[in-house]
Amino acid sequence: MHADLSRLTHRPERHYSAVVAQQGRVQLDADANEQTAIQLFQARTLAADLIGPHGGPRGATGFRIALRGGSRELDDLVIGGGRYYVDGILCDATRPQPGVPVPAHGTADTGKEGKEGKDGGGDGEPAAPPPPATWTYWDQPDGFRDPERPGDRLPTAFPYLVYLKVWERLVTAAEDPALREVALGSALPDTAARTKVVWQVLPLPAAALGLDTGNPTVDEVRAAFARWAEQAATPGSRLAARGEHPGPADDEPCLVAPDARYRGPENQLYRVEVHDGGSAKDATFKWSRENGSVTFPVDGLDGTWVELATLGSDDTLDLDVGDLVEFVDTGYTSRGEAEPLLRVEEVDLPGRRVRLSGEPAPGVGRRPELHPFLRRWDHHESSRRTSGRGARDGRLRHGALPVEEGGWLPLEDGVEVWFAPGGSYRTGDFWLIPARTATGGVEWPTDPARRPLLQYPSGIAVHFAPLAWIAGEQTEPDLRLAFRPLAASIPAADDAALAAEEEARAAESDDPSYGSPYDASGPAPSRSQTTAAAEAAVDEEGTA
Repeated sequence: MHADLSRLTHRPERHYSAVVAQQGRVQLDADANEQTAIQLFQARTLAADLIGPHGGPRGATGFRIALRGGSRELDDLVIGGGRYYVDGILCDATRPQPGVPVPAHGTADTGKEGKEGKDGGGDGEPAAPPPPATWTYWDQPDGFRDPERPGDRLPTAFPYLVYLKVWERLVTAAEDPALREVALGSALPDTAARTKVVWQVLPLPAAALGLDTGNPTVDEVRAAFARWAEQAATPGSRLAARGEHPGPADDEPCLVAPDARYRGPENQLYRVEVHDGGSAKDATFKWSRENGSVTFPVDGLDGTWVELATLGSDDTLDLDVGDLVEFVDTGYTSRGEAEPLLRVEEVDLPGRRVRLSGEPAPGVGRRPELHPFLRRWDHHESSRRTSGRGARDGRLRHGALPVEEGGWLPLEDGVEVWFAPGGSYRTGDFWLIPARTATGGVEWPTDPARRPLLQYPSGIAVHFAPLAWIAGEQTEPDLRLAFRPLAASIPAADDAALAAEEEARAAESDDPSYGSPYDASGPAPSRSQTTAAAEAAVDEEGTA
């Protein structure tokens, strides 16, 4: 999550159940965020334990898939509304309907046909067609599929599987201006950010599951998808971080020299994020000392010139010539792509414009409704120098740093990272490294010998669920699961229930007449042996 955070402190393995505030103490963002993380973890773990890996409530199970044929390359899928849980995460496919606007003419809707009759608006124009009731493959809210891209089209050969991909991403006021409280004024920073559940309905060829031959059963399809999903969700790369080691000639490697420390002037939360994915020879990474939270909303784009809403609030959060930026919008983020980073070549302060080293990738930053913005990254070509081994080739690839495994790579001010050999990298995976001036070091787990431990990425955590097996134009075997509500009605007392209660009472009594119907006009039934013995003991103690 690219937010202005101090650090993330939630550790599920420590089994904390709540954050407890203390009087007179400074309140940090990490405390409030950890409380939210604890509650989410508990709620989603409970849901997953009860529901299973995925499932929907019976009667409101969402994401029913139906194939809508067209020209073969433009087939579509209808996505039924409703709710579905994937690893405890709630996904809602219900399509919101637009509200009813105030009529352009007249004061009230009387229900009668007049100037704004059923066939037209108040200006004599035909009424707009009603919105669709469900999402489709091409217009799903966070899919951003493009028919012009062959890779986005549905497979042309049957069978194939349709699945649900789910993850969370952060949304700030740069992407959703409604989050900003305008009463605070434009000079103040925005307030809290939001996390959003993103779901996408995507196709998967049968060959990817090893089911391109034969006629598999539903259970076989589910089992094959479970194996594929486990592999796809498991991260394949690890990283370690440390403060810079002083040199290779130490006689006592466990002793920390005075210069082996973080030397930055401020506390920082470094973010190391994979840019281009793949194996180490193809992968690249980028880093930010502000967790990638320095963004600049875009007001206009003209070739390589970008008009910005602001150029930054101070010297550390602004844009300078030589800075590397990523052109981002909602569609780009949701697709999880990696377009080349661009270099700031010129800054026009009066016009709030910057000139970039190239134009943004096609389809990115051209639609204002997707809220484009620039995200600043803090690495540079000149920053590539490894301690104790001299200068390295600092050449960037697509504006990002090439991944080099098995050696310490410097970021800045003594912070170094180490990529484990044999990694497989995914675009968007990231690690967070808090650096603190008070300790002169970074917060990173170590072993008893103070050696940094390799860690899997902090995210992006991706979850999957199968929806349908598209075997032909007329067949869509359903792969979803459904669960019934736990609650049930309380049965009313009937003669059988009353008779059972009488039998239970008779079992506790030594009176043979206890089982007969009780007559209020006759003598009361005798007490049970236990009750009689207890009362007799009390009477004896009272007379002693």
